[in-house]
Amino acid sequence: QIQLAESGGKLVQTGGSLRLSCTAQETYFSSYAVGWFRQAPGKEREVVAAITLGGGSAQHYADFVEGRFAISRDNRRKKAWLQMNNLKPEDAGVYYCAAAPQRGGGDYLRQESNYIYWGQGTQVTVSS
Repeated sequence: QIQLAESGGKLVQTGGSLRLSCTAQETYFSSYAVGWFRQAPGKEREVVAAITLGGGSAQHYADFVEGRFAISRDNRRKKAWLQMNNLKPEDAGVYYCAAAPQRGGGDYLRQESNYIYWGQGTQVTVSS
């Protein structure tokens, strides 16, 4: 069991930046890949970014990110982050971090069903 807690969501203006944090309670957080997902009102949850475990962590992004976001992690601190720049109104929603067993690459990590531990989410609002 891994407990995940997101923080950092708030109201920002279009073009602004936010850094979301995901904090785990368990040391074996380092044994899992981490993904960030988001869900806008009335829409399905979608993957935003994912990062593999380990020191040479590979990152994977949804097409809509278009180079604006960056995912990172620090296993020693049991944290992961999602740096979001040039935010758009369509980026608004509840952002979740999640952990998945490392059993595949990008295609695997983009599948929500592969994630077994989830945080409660943090709200991001982008004003136009």
